[in-house]
Amino acid sequence: MKETVLITGASGAIARALSKKLENEYSIRFLTRKKEAENEFEWDLENQIIDEKAFENVSHIIHLAGANISEKRWSDDRKKQLISSRVDSAKLILNTLKNKNLKLKSFISASGINFYGTKTTDKIFTENDASGNDFLSEVVVVWEKAADEFKEQNIAERVVKIRTAVVLFKSEGALAKMMTPIKLGIGSPLGSGKQYMPWIHIDDICSIYEFALKNPEVEGSFNATAPQHTTNENLTKLIAEVLKKPLFMPNIPSFILKLIFGELADALLEGSRASSEKIQKAGFEFKFPDLKMALEDLLNK
Repeated sequence: MKETVLITGASGAIARALSKKLENEYSIRFLTRKKEAENEFEWDLENQIIDEKAFENVSHIIHLAGANISEKRWSDDRKKQLISSRVDSAKLILNTLKNKNLKLKSFISASGINFYGTKTTDKIFTENDASGNDFLSEVVVVWEKAADEFKEQNIAERVVKIRTAVVLFKSEGALAKMMTPIKLGIGSPLGSGKQYMPWIHIDDICSIYEFALKNPEVEGSFNATAPQHTTNENLTKLIAEVLKKPLFMPNIPSFILKLIFGELADALLEGSRASSEKIQKAGFEFKFPDLKMALEDLLNK
């Protein structure tokens, strides 16, 4: 009998890629806002409704649900949505499991590398470092706290929190947004371009979830970021190089980005480095540790 894995955030790139990676060894189910397939089960966070059939014989939950951080300006309502989509969704799952007296082998939650704060410094952060003090780090802190409740309330034998860097994926996300102006010949770095951009190839982030799922000794927080560090300027130049496009436009001034994006601009203009040493010491090996190699794989397919 295959173990059953329930995945939230079904429409996201990671959920789609991860389910393909796991489907041969596990029985995969999804929690989704609109059921379209037999292995999908509906939930409605706003009305606190969830199809309890989703949890029958479930051994593991991979919690990927969460509104897109960079999709739109951070109004007060948007900020509440960014937190609620992560935290309240986890609470709904937790309460449903408690009410049905169900236990999990593992609850594996997405988290963010922004835990350490959005700032450009010489420090390379490890999982032992304290959280930052800006909005994004606040989001991650409450997100991880909601995940930890599954262990603290004895619902899951273990909890794993995957502090995810910028996921490089060709058809959507940061890479797709950066590619478009570069292809048109108008690409350029943001602000100073010196801000660090922790990154990870879509294959490697899926492999980290698989690694966490298959290794019961893996527990706690892990930075999911490639071992090679880069800046926004270097990433922009490498994308242009791999696409064989010229890059001659001046950097986009910070004040322009702040006018367009408001507070969200801080997440684009600042960024720190994080260490991947802990996940590697646990036995995980990156398939794409090198940025140019990762871009060539994604952009030349």
